[in-house]
Amino acid sequence: MATLLDTSNELHERVQRFATGDSSDTFGGLALDIARFQADASDGFRRLVLSRGASLNAVDDIPPVPSDAFRLARVATFEPRFDSVRFFTSGTTGDERGTHAMRRTDTYERLSVAYGRHSLLAPGGSAVVVALAPPLANPPTSSLGYMMARFMEAFDGEPLGELEPRFDSGSPARWLVNEQGVNLAGLEHAARVASRARRPLLVLGTAFALVRALDDLEGARLPLPAGSVVMQTGGFKGRTREVSMEELREGVTAGFQLGAGRVVGEYGMTELTSQLYEGTIHESALAARHPEAAPGVYFEPPWLRVTPVDPVTLLPVAEGEPGLARFIDLGNVDSAVSVVTQDLVRRVGAGIQLLGRMAGAPARGCSLAIEALLNG
Repeated sequence: MATLLDTSNELHERVQRFATGDSSDTFGGLALDIARFQADASDGFRRLVLSRGASLNAVDDIPPVPSDAFRLARVATFEPRFDSVRFFTSGTTGDERGTHAMRRTDTYERLSVAYGRHSLLAPGGSAVVVALAPPLANPPTSSLGYMMARFMEAFDGEPLGELEPRFDSGSPARWLVNEQGVNLAGLEHAARVASRARRPLLVLGTAFALVRALDDLEGARLPLPAGSVVMQTGGFKGRTREVSMEELREGVTAGFQLGAGRVVGEYGMTELTSQLYEGTIHESALAARHPEAAPGVYFEPPWLRVTPVDPVTLLPVAEGEPGLARFIDLGNVDSAVSVVTQDLVRRVGAGIQLLGRMAGAPARGCSLAIEALLNG
């Protein structure tokens, strides 16, 4: 008789095959099978399903788990002794940090690398990869840092000149934020290495780190090689200085002497396995698939769906109306296949537009869902 772990492993394999284009499963069928498994394996999710009277016969029947639940309870289908990694949300001073425990990391790695390559590089292309981020902790606690390290390994693999005689995704030469700020000399060195190798430089950075880099440049220019890309992610939560994404994009383009459209936004969350990207890198497969792509519009991969939902009912809103972002993420096999956040989004054609955080207290629908998860 199959155990819950056996079922989980089978679902992981099905999701990974689906992500490669295997047509033996459908998105809806996989989402529902994962939701039914989670209802069997998680007391909290089972209570949430029962509280909403969900039948789990259609994707919209799957009750979303509020992202705040990862801060208040363990959202997992397995016991802590099976944790492979625990990723923590960034949080702000005084906040409880959300935790996303993963029993297996291979699904996260394969999905994030596949869609990162699809969105950031030309088909079959490579790049010199560095991160405007602190070195990855051991054990890793940042899902973003973990993904950045996987990008270094999958997209690069070449040593970073004399500072890194042998390729090492953990090398300090690749992680260019420390207690003193941004290591601009290290970034300049990476740009020289990429230029000599006639390869583009892929710079992975948070919005705050990019602002700090521009501040440290003090109006000077640090040209990156032709074809270079800057991936910008994250906002300014808990920071004292904030700039608009348009201003940041213009500043990065000018400061690093990039061509138009070479700054691409990434949207991800600790509570998710999958990411979304803008389709601004013209040579990427994502841009080829969405020639109408414009800055500010993010596209999900085939294994992720984003739906704006009503803050009270958590049901889909009318076409084109703003709503809270509800994610159906097939990669979240062992946590919550459906997650709702306080982020407001709007559908724009095949993509979504981010509208910022919902102001005020948590949405009523999210509060009721958390109560059901915790107390029944």
